[in-house]
Amino acid sequence: MSRITEITDFSAPALDVYARLTERELLHSDQRPEGMFIAESPKVITRALDAGYVPLSFLMEPRHVEGEARALLARCPETPVFTAAPEVLTQLTGFALTRGVLCAMLRKAEPRPEDLLAEARRVAVLEDVMNPTNVGAIVRSAAALGMDALLLTRRCADPLYRRAIRVSMGNVFLLPWTHVDGDWTGLLRSRGFRTVAMALRRDTLPLDDPALKAVEKLAVVLGTEGDGLADGTIAGCDYTVRIPMQRGVDSLNVAAASAVAFWELGRRE
Repeated sequence: MSRITEITDFSAPALDVYARLTERELLHSDQRPEGMFIAESPKVITRALDAGYVPLSFLMEPRHVEGEARALLARCPETPVFTAAPEVLTQLTGFALTRGVLCAMLRKAEPRPEDLLAEARRVAVLEDVMNPTNVGAIVRSAAALGMDALLLTRRCADPLYRRAIRVSMGNVFLLPWTHVDGDWTGLLRSRGFRTVAMALRRDTLPLDDPALKAVEKLAVVLGTEGDGLADGTIAGCDYTVRIPMQRGVDSLNVAAASAVAFWELGRRE
């Protein structure tokens, strides 16, 4: 049975991970060199456990010990559990908990991009997408709509930020992903991929061009929320594609655009 401790002292060091450490501090913890993250809700935590992530502690309302979290605690009998009333948890964490359960977990080493690409046929690439909500939404769409893996540049919001995990509905633990450095377009090309830049340009292919679906290995490249893809990135891609718009609308949010692109380009002939 898990060790259950009712919260009486907000300053307890064991609660730092939930109450006082920033996302960046969780990622670069002195006490945990591999880094940590927070998963929220029983469904999301279960997906993280299924993916092999190691729990460090739980934080929840008392009613969940024998309720929604019962299966989780039975699965992790040695993991400490901290409990408190909902109003106390809100004061501690700064927001109302979704389904009343949080879990601090250890990060895993990210796979090498080469290893992810070895088995993939459809890949999403994010260049400097800095909003965790957008990253989470893109992960969810990529998992649902035919992408085999996700590559992110280092300036992207981390997929294991709390908000990104929550928005992805835990799909960040189902879709293989990793960060890339340097000449990632060259890396994709060396592994047999053709690259599609999603950009607002006149000289573009239609999204439903049959030639794109016929490509055996395709990488869909999306850029930052404000400026989109860098000119050099667009120039380095094999195709440039634009989503047709109506009523004078010139662009979609990057998360919405990703769903449209993944739906169309994730389907293979």
